[in-house]
Amino acid sequence: MASGKPVVAVTCTAPVNIAVIKYWGKRDEKLILPINSSLSVTLHQDQLKTTTTAAISRDFTEDRIWLNGCEEDIRQPRLQACLKEIRRLACKRRSGSPEDPLPLSHSCKVHIASENNFPTAAGLASSAAGYACLAYTLARVYGVESDLSEVARRGSGSACRSLYGGFVEWQMGERADGKDSIARQVAPESHWPELRVLILVVSAGKKLTGSTVGMQTSVETSPLLRFRAKEVVPARMVEMARCVRERDFQAFGRLTMQDSNQFHATCLDTFPPISYLSDTSRRIIHLVHRFNALHGHTKVAYTFDAGPNAVIFTLDETVAEFVAAVRHSFPPESNGDKFLQGLPVEPALLSDELKAVLGEDPAPGGIKYIIATQVGPGPQVLDDPGAHLLGPDGLPKPAA
Repeated sequence: MASGKPVVAVTCTAPVNIAVIKYWGKRDEKLILPINSSLSVTLHQDQLKTTTTAAISRDFTEDRIWLNGCEEDIRQPRLQACLKEIRRLACKRRSGSPEDPLPLSHSCKVHIASENNFPTAAGLASSAAGYACLAYTLARVYGVESDLSEVARRGSGSACRSLYGGFVEWQMGERADGKDSIARQVAPESHWPELRVLILVVSAGKKLTGSTVGMQTSVETSPLLRFRAKEVVPARMVEMARCVRERDFQAFGRLTMQDSNQFHATCLDTFPPISYLSDTSRRIIHLVHRFNALHGHTKVAYTFDAGPNAVIFTLDETVAEFVAAVRHSFPPESNGDKFLQGLPVEPALLSDELKAVLGEDPAPGGIKYIIATQVGPGPQVLDDPGAHLLGPDGLPKPAA
């Protein structure tokens, strides 16, 4: 950076979202348009977030990106699709016409650094948070103010749902150009303050079958997936929105579990079959059903994305007892003090009745750790220049 021209940098954070009505399968691979609508819960960024800095300067000679400290190939097609779309929108906003040549400031190259505070590609929706954060940060640095659903979606379909806090639906849309395939908020994060989320991390390793390849194979080979998209999901979207609006946890929990199970059934119906659940995942499912059976109604609900980690929804009053049940069934091996992360949870004693119901032999170390969190807001701009991941030279700051 010989001439020392100013670097314009913006840093933002974006949340993870967990679908309770699942997205699986695209009707258009290039535009990333889904075969069904989906509905998700945005998790709080105090526990799970992506942080991204985007910097532009006339001195930069090429676009570059660093993920979790390692430089990655910026030519990756989905990254290029996001960059191209943001620059098109920036150009359109400045000129009023998408055909006009790009203004000089918008032809600047960009340097991007992004970090997750949770394991990448381990079934914790890292791509959704990552691409939502990328879209939001690029929009700020390039002065784009339009809806960012399309930009985020071009990176990772479910990323458009991470552009909002609270409860969010991604409408599948009908247009071939995807202009009506957008995310919108169903209810804000303040709507259901008692709702809690526990992430049971079974494995922090990379999954065997990535989501992109998995859903493409499902679309091509699973009749159940086509039936689900056409006959099942539309009514479930309406019912889930009602559950959220009315804060009906029993119906919300039951439908969340049913939809998770059907999603994984479509994975098994795929040929060759895909299995994202592990033996520990299945033990968690049994634990939840036994816990609910003892109480006589749905007090906890599970959902699993394309990975073995369980996401548990429950109300604040049930968290302590359920965490104690998890500890009983999956005793921590060596990280007892770090087994529970995130929001504080008071220790609770299990009743003999619950211990008897939980029954089966414990599986020590089956669950690596638990992250306790809650519903949270959408992307945020960090005003503190000290939060930038890139230094004044446009390169990643050395690790502290």
